[in-house]
Amino acid sequence: MSSYRPVIMGTRHAVAAGHYLAAEAGFDVLNSGGNAIDAGVAAGLAIGVLQSDIVNIAGVAPIILWIAEERKTINIDGLGTWPSSLPPDYFQREHGGAIPEGILRTVIPAAPAAWLWALERYGTMSFGDVAQYAIRFARDGFPMYLLLQENIAIDEEKYRRWPSSAEVYLPGDRVPEVGDVFVQSELAKSLQYMADAEASRARDGREAGIRAARDAFYKGDIAHHIADYHAKNDGFLTYEDLAGYEVRIEPTIKTHFGDIELHCCGPWTQGPVLSQTLRLLEGYDLASLGHNSPAYVHLIIEALKLSCADRERYYGDPNVVKVPMAELLSETYTTLRRSLIREDQAWPEMPPPGDPSRGEAMTEQGPAIPPPAMPLADIREPATLDTSYVCAVDSQGNAFSATPSDVSRSTPVIPATGLCPSSRGSQSWGDPTHPSSAQAGKRPRLTPNPAMAFKNGKPFLLFGTPGGDVQSQAMLQVLLNQVLFGMDIQSAIEAPRFATFSFPSSFEPHSYFPGRLNLESRIARETGDALAELGHKVEWWPDMIWRAAAVCAIRVDQERGVLHAGADPRRPAYALGW
Repeated sequence: MSSYRPVIMGTRHAVAAGHYLAAEAGFDVLNSGGNAIDAGVAAGLAIGVLQSDIVNIAGVAPIILWIAEERKTINIDGLGTWPSSLPPDYFQREHGGAIPEGILRTVIPAAPAAWLWALERYGTMSFGDVAQYAIRFARDGFPMYLLLQENIAIDEEKYRRWPSSAEVYLPGDRVPEVGDVFVQSELAKSLQYMADAEASRARDGREAGIRAARDAFYKGDIAHHIADYHAKNDGFLTYEDLAGYEVRIEPTIKTHFGDIELHCCGPWTQGPVLSQTLRLLEGYDLASLGHNSPAYVHLIIEALKLSCADRERYYGDPNVVKVPMAELLSETYTTLRRSLIREDQAWPEMPPPGDPSRGEAMTEQGPAIPPPAMPLADIREPATLDTSYVCAVDSQGNAFSATPSDVSRSTPVIPATGLCPSSRGSQSWGDPTHPSSAQAGKRPRLTPNPAMAFKNGKPFLLFGTPGGDVQSQAMLQVLLNQVLFGMDIQSAIEAPRFATFSFPSSFEPHSYFPGRLNLESRIARETGDALAELGHKVEWWPDMIWRAAAVCAIRVDQERGVLHAGADPRRPAYALGW
C-alpha cells in the first residue's frame, strides 16, 4: 500500500472520527437506518466520553450540515458566550490581563444544545438511541489507550487540584495504566438523566422528547449542580445563563479555489484562516513547485503568516465586534497582501495586519504581541491537545462535519455530574482592546473549525482535525495534497506535515514563537536546510507526531457514487464505510 492504512471505501455510508469506538458508534447508527446527522451526534457524544481529556460533553461543538433534500448548508455555532455577570475589565483588573485556569474561564456550555438542535431538526432517531453508546462507554468503561493515559500522566498534578477531578481521572489515587477499564459513572448518570427525561415525554413525539432532554441539561438538575458550584466557588456562570442559552445558526464563509467551493465557520472561529490562505495561494502554480519542496513549504507558510496576522487583528464574535470578512476575502485586498510574500525571504515574525477598508497591504495598527516565549520543546504547549473531529455521509447524500472540544485538565469536574463545563474562555484575551476580548455575552475566538468542500453544488470533501492553531494548517495541506497532487484521501492525510507558530497562540497565555517552523521528520533534511536559509527557524518533529494534528475526512466520488474515508494514524482515529 502507499499508506499505513487503506482507504475505506463504500457506496452506502461512511463515518470517520477521532476515536475508533466513536467511529463504530456512528457506523452502527448508519447500519441501523439512521442518517448522517444521527450518526454524527452519536459519534460526537461518544467522543465526549472516550476522549474526555480533550473533549467534554459540556464543551463546544461547532457543526456544519448539508441537508441533501433541501440543498442547504447549515452552520451551528456550538459555542457559548461569557456569562452575563462577568464584570467589565475583570481579568485586567483582578489578574493582570491573564485568564486563570479553573472556573473563572468557564463560558456557557454549548455542545449539548448543538447536538440536540441538529438531532431534533434533521435527525431521525431519539436522543436515547444516539446517546446509548456514550452512556455505555461511561457506565461500563472502555480500555484505557496510550494517548489518553499519557495526557492524564502529564497533567496528573492539574487533576489533583480538584478532588472531583482526581476521583474520575486518578481512580485509586493513581494514573490509570493502558488496558485498565476506565469508568466515568457520574457522567453516565448525567447522560442517562437526559435520556430518561426524553423517555418521560415519548408520548408527545420525538421532537418533544429531545427538547425534554435539552431541558434536563439546561434547566434541570444538571444546570442546578453547575450553577450551585459556581455560586459556592466564586464563578460567574448562573442558572439563568444556562436556562436562557440557545445556539446560533451562522452563515458559512464561502471561498472558491479552482472548481472547489469551500465552506468554513465564521470569524468567531479561526476557520477563515483557511479561506484567506487559499485565496492568497491562488496566485501561484503550487503544483509545479513539487510536493513539500522548499519553495512550496515556504509559500504556504508565508501565506499562513499573513492570514494569522489578520486573524489576530480582526477575528472575533461578529455579533459584538465588526469583522470585515468580505473585504478580507476580496480580490483587491488579497492581491495587496500577496505582494508582501517574498519568495527569497521569510518574514522573521508575524507580519503586520493589513487594512482592507483603506486598501492597505500593511498597517502597524494591530494588537500588541506578547514577548517571545521559551522554546516550544521546553514548555507545556496546550494548543494541540484540545479537540477531536467527526464526519459522516449517508446514502441520501446528507453530510455532517463537527469539531467537538474542551479539556478536563484546566477546570474542575462539577461534583455529581462528571462534567467540565466549557473552559473555552482560554481563547479570549484579558485585554479589552483585543477583538476577542473577554466580555459578558461574547463568544471567544474558537480554534475548532469543521469544514466542507463542494463540487458541482454537492459535498466533495468533509474534513477537520484537532490541533489548536495547527488545525487550519493541517486541513490546508490535506486539501492541497488531494486537489493539486492527486493523492487518495488516506495518503493525503498521512503525508508529512509542517506548521508555523509565528503568531500568538490562540490559548492563554498566548505565547508567541517568531519565525518558528516545525517539520515532520519524513520531510527531507535538505528541505529543512533550504528553509532555514530563507530565514525560517526550523525545528524538527518526530515522524507522525500527534502535535501535527489528526485529520479525519470523507471524500465523495460524485461520478462513481463511492465514498472514500480516511483517518489519521497520528492519533486513535478511525474510518468505517459500507
